[in-house]
Amino acid sequence: METLYHQTNKLVQDTQHLFSQLERKPPNLDVDAVEQEIESKIQTINSNCDRLDILCSKGPLSQRQNAKMRVDQLKYDSRHLAAALNSWKYMIQKKQREDDEREELLSRRFTTNDHVDIMIDQSVQHNAQMHNAIHGVNDLLMQGSDVLDNLKSQRYTLKGAHKRLIDLGNTLGLSNTTMRLIEQRVQSDGYILIGGILITCLIVGILIYFL
Repeated sequence: METLYHQTNKLVQDTQHLFSQLERKPPNLDVDAVEQEIESKIQTINSNCDRLDILCSKGPLSQRQNAKMRVDQLKYDSRHLAAALNSWKYMIQKKQREDDEREELLSRRFTTNDHVDIMIDQSVQHNAQMHNAIHGVNDLLMQGSDVLDNLKSQRYTLKGAHKRLIDLGNTLGLSNTTMRLIEQRVQSDGYILIGGILITCLIVGILIYFL
């Protein structure tokens, strides 16, 4: 598992270096090739994270929590890289569209009139607004996914603590009242998790409906 983890972490660093090349844009840089390489590395990172999840579940119980946190960090880095790539693509498309519109405007031939009405392409503006809305919803979905991942991680931690407390209670002879209080606390945490999921889905649904 350690070897795969370090390989995946190296892929994350290499992908970040490729983004720095896109920002600098040296004269001999093949932008399309770099973009394809970034997409390929992100796919490999996601595939490795899936394998690491399986290895975590098979590892020693005492090391699972720490290993799960390291894998979650890799997943977060992967989502961040994917969002950065989408944002960069959107900026390139927007710049290309602006250049095309500027070229079209400069090449347009006008006749001598008292006034000139320049027609604004409503579909282009609508398309740009939709891209902005989609980008915002994607960011919100990623934030919601991070929150849900954290809640799941806390739930697993609480389950482990609950089991250890039950074992400890059986060993020390705790009262039934104390055990019921512990079980009620775990049940309350489950309600909080479900409530957080429902609220996140409701917010995303409202944003999609109004946007």
